[in-house]
Parts: sequence; structure tokens; C-alpha cells
Amino acid sequence: MMIVTTMKKTVLCSALLAAFSLPGLASAAPAAVTAAPAFTQEAEELARLPGGGWLSLDKHGLRLFNAAGQEQDRIAVRAKQLDTRIDGGKVLAVFLEADTQRPLPVAVDVQAGKLLKLAPFPVPGFSVEASCLYRDAQQLDHLFLIGKDGQAEQWVMQGEQRLLVRRLALPPHAKHCRADDGARRLLVSESSMGVWAYDAESEGMGQREVVALRKPYGQLDGGAGALAVLPGGVAVLDGKAEKLHLLARQDGKWTARPPQTVSLQVRKGESQLALDKDALLLRGKNGWQARPLKWAGQAETLPAVAIIAPQAQTEPMARQGDAADDPAIWLASDPAASRILGTNKKQGLLVYDLQGKQTQLLEVGRLNNVDVRQHIRLGGGKVDLAVATQRDDNSMMLFTINAEGVVAEAGRFPTGLKSIYGMCLYQPAGGGVEAFINDKDGTFQHYRIGLDGDKFTASLLRSFQVATQPEGCVADDANARLFLGEERRGVWTTSADAARPDALSMVLPVGPHLTADVEGMAIYRKAGSAANTGYLVVSSQGDSSYVVLDAAAPYKLRGRFKVGFNLPAGIDGTSETDGLDVTSANLGGAYAQGMLVIQDGYKRLPDGPQNFKYVAWEAVAKALQLE
Repeated sequence: MMIVTTMKKTVLCSALLAAFSLPGLASAAPAAVTAAPAFTQEAEELARLPGGGWLSLDKHGLRLFNAAGQEQDRIAVRAKQLDTRIDGGKVLAVFLEADTQRPLPVAVDVQAGKLLKLAPFPVPGFSVEASCLYRDAQQLDHLFLIGKDGQAEQWVMQGEQRLLVRRLALPPHAKHCRADDGARRLLVSESSMGVWAYDAESEGMGQREVVALRKPYGQLDGGAGALAVLPGGVAVLDGKAEKLHLLARQDGKWTARPPQTVSLQVRKGESQLALDKDALLLRGKNGWQARPLKWAGQAETLPAVAIIAPQAQTEPMARQGDAADDPAIWLASDPAASRILGTNKKQGLLVYDLQGKQTQLLEVGRLNNVDVRQHIRLGGGKVDLAVATQRDDNSMMLFTINAEGVVAEAGRFPTGLKSIYGMCLYQPAGGGVEAFINDKDGTFQHYRIGLDGDKFTASLLRSFQVATQPEGCVADDANARLFLGEERRGVWTTSADAARPDALSMVLPVGPHLTADVEGMAIYRKAGSAANTGYLVVSSQGDSSYVVLDAAAPYKLRGRFKVGFNLPAGIDGTSETDGLDVTSANLGGAYAQGMLVIQDGYKRLPDGPQNFKYVAWEAVAKALQLE
């Protein structure tokens, strides 16, 4: 009797391995396996490896098998929740230790047949029901941990570092998740409801969408079970593990194919799926079965964008929510003593040093945009000024900056606007300083700032209007040009000289290179360089990127970039940026070619109030191959 049983297992094992390797598997008939060798029959979770080997997670721990089914190495531990990422011959696996629920990463050396434990993650502060890996555009590996009650965390790993990126709320009773790296999408299976898709990228508020729901809202019987990412789609078992659903994402929508009957006979939530070339592997009561997979979907990929790491960040705002808005750079005679001014829409004006440490707070109310000009000839002398829009009383506020970088309030002027918003300064070649102020209704006011004795004055020179809401603007002093952003339409230019006005002309419309809202903008030009050189930098808030184009006609597009993680420094990237500023001044060290300061809409690593990020211009120039 024992001999007969062993022979049956051997025959079934051979049949299974042959089925896995058949080139015509997609057209072969499905074959259920009711008995199999240890690496399939006993496995609770499986992952295919390069070269035909397997990772198996079972009651004995994580086990490594070669293509012939021979065990090569194991990590003895009670474990669950296996996921992998493969890069050529390099394999990263992560599983949870069942007793502690601590995530443990493992490097799989397929050639040597070895499993190498890596530095573990901390023990989670909640009971983990689902976990999965995600590899981002920077090729950094992230781990999602999801609790029974919907608590969730996203972690990132690099070398020995294990850093909490953010906390997020996901569906309760989620027992399965998987990430589609190319689409930057996190798929979560809510056992009692269905499958949801979330942004896997940590920056930004994120979105979610329905993939598939239980009856009567969709086709799933009893909710959702295990899932597997397919190129351009997903495979999902229903909650009863009786039907397999294949869904493709096309034209921004999820389209379901007719379901396939599988009848795995498992307890709710205990089904498993794995991919093996042209087959899906399904685990049920009687072990694993291979089903042919006819799938012609194309993997989703988002356009490649250069990613630049920030060098430093400011201390966070003292207010939660949407607080930080617009920065401006003030240059000291000693470059190391230069300052960054930043507005807090719930508090006032903040001043930071080049290390990001706050040196001043002026609680003057809800400031929105701020700009700086230096060495302004006024009243027979020179002065450095900052000007900001004040949203409590719709006024224009003036601040002086002394030689030590200390900022002081110097004047407040009513504008008569109903909803004051953005602003920028212009320093004409003939001396003095002027300010452009805008309203949400599209109105622009152009003021000249003067000095009468020891008091500043502001006189209105002209008004003009754009069709819809503006905010960001920047004046090119060298060419007497104003660039302004109409949030939903694009970047315009017009004369900055009130005596020589001209019509608005479009520089860069919202489209494939610029995503609404159009927000902050600044001009980079090296000191002493020709007036027809330089670059215009624009915040493309809708996709959390930054567009660089020539600051002179025909405004050639030079490229786009994003700001990503600097994990060694513990700094996250930037997203949904409002304001930015740039200088070409040599501020030393990484900022020898200048600095770009960017408002960050979502502070991560970990979550916190908004702040500003410092980026070396040299990194921008290198990434976009600028001169």
C-alpha cells in the first residue's frame, strides 16, 4: 500500500513539473493536483524563482528548492505572508514571523542555493493580516502592512535601513494585497467586500478605485480572496474560492472577463494564488493546481521621469494640514548665512537657515506667497525687502531684511481685492522695486513700492486680468518680462514694464508636460550670464513634478523631474508643490551651482506637518543635461 501511494505521488510530481514547463500550457487543459511533493503539497504559499526554482512557505518555514524539486536551504520559523521581487538573478523575499508578526527580509542567492537573512523590520504595533512588497521608480523596496481593523503602514528599506514612510487607512478584514510596480498601484482584497486599487506612491493624498465587488454590487461571490498581479490587470479568487476572476485595466477602467469555476474548497480567506509563466497556481483543500493562463494584457508603465534626491529639509510647520505654501531665498554676504523665508498660511512668516533650522517666526496672519529682492535703491540708500500676500485682510505686507538675515515687518497696504492670492516682485533696471499681486478671480495689480522718509509706500500702476484663477508668478528682471501661471490653463508671459504693456502670450499650456494646477515658478540664471539665457522652473502640481524650460523665446522645454527619497538623510520626496524658488548663487558644498527650494505638500518618513525641501541645482542640471 505504501509503495502504491509513493508511486502515485511520484507520477503526479512528474506530471506537475512537466505541466509547469510545457510551452503550450496556455492551451492545455487545466490539471488539478491532489497530491504533490513537499514543496507544493505542503506549501501554504509559493513563489517561482529565476531558473525554475521555488520558494515555499509552510509550517517548517521558508524553504528554497531548485528546479528539480530538491531542497537547498531553509529558514526554520513559523511564517506567513510571502512576497518577492526579482531583478535579474537577484531575489528579495519578505515574510512575517507568525509569532511576533515581525517582517523578515531575505536575500535569495539562486545560483548558490542559499537564503540570507537581512536586517528585520520592527515588530508592528498592530496585528497584521496582509503584507506585500512594492518597488518604486527609484528602485527602492517598500513593504505594506495591513491590520484587521484597517490600520496600515508603508515602510521602505535600503541596506540596513528600515524606515516608516507613512500610516494609511485601508479596508478592514483585508487578508491579501499585491502591488503593481509599473502602474504604481496597490491592490487590496477586502474579504467581505471586494478588491480596491490605491496609489502605491507615498507622496500625495492618493486615490482609490473599485476593481471588483461582491454581489449584488459586482460579480464576486462572498467577497474577495487571494489575488495576483497580471500584466495590465489582476487575477482574483472570490471569497468562496469557487471562481477565478480576471480583470483588465483598459482606458482607465477595469473590465472583467467571464469567471472560471475552480472550486478550491477552502475556508474563507485561506485561498492562495501564485504565478508561473503561462499558468496560475491555485491552492485549495487538496494542494496546488496549475491552470492555463491565456492573457494578452500589456503591463502598465508610467512615463519615466528623472528623480532627484533632496539635500536637506526645513523643520516642520507648527500647524497641521495645508499650511506651508511659498519660499523665497535671501542671500547673505557670507553664503553660509543665507536664509530661506517660507509662508505658513495658518500662522505667518518663517525664516530658516541652510540646514533647515528655524531662526525666526513672525506671527502676522495667513500669508500666502512671498518674494525677495535685494540691494534695492530707495530713498538714497539700499534695502533688502520681502513682500507677501496677507489673506486675512487682503493686504500686501512688506518686510525688511537686515545684514544678519533678521526679518522685520515694515508695512501693510490694502489692495481692495476680494480674495488675494499670489504675488512676485520685479526689480527694474532703472532702480526701485515693483510688485505683482493677484486675486483668485484672475485680477492682477501692479504696484510700485517707494520710500517716503522712513515709511514705505505703494502706488498702483495698472491692473489686468486672466480668464481663470492664477497664483504663481515670477519676473525676469533682466528682460523686463513677467511669467504667470493660470492654474488650469498654463504659463503665460507679458511685459513687466507698466509703461510698455503687451498682450499675454502662452509659454507652455497644460498638457502632456504640465499638469494642472500650475503653481510656483522661478528663474535660474547664472550671475553675469547673458539676458537671453536661464531656465524657468515651474511646479506641475497635478503630477508632483517640475518642468524646466528656457526662460527666453521660443521657451524650449528642457525636461521634467521629481524629487524622491534621500534615505541616508531620512528625507522624503516632494508632492503637490505650491511654491518654489531658485538661486544660482554659490552657497557652498552641494549648493555650489545654486539651490532650489520646494514646498512639500505631504511630509513623510514619517508623517508630519508640511515643510520645505532643499535641492542642489547641480543635481537638476545633471539629470536634465542642462548647460
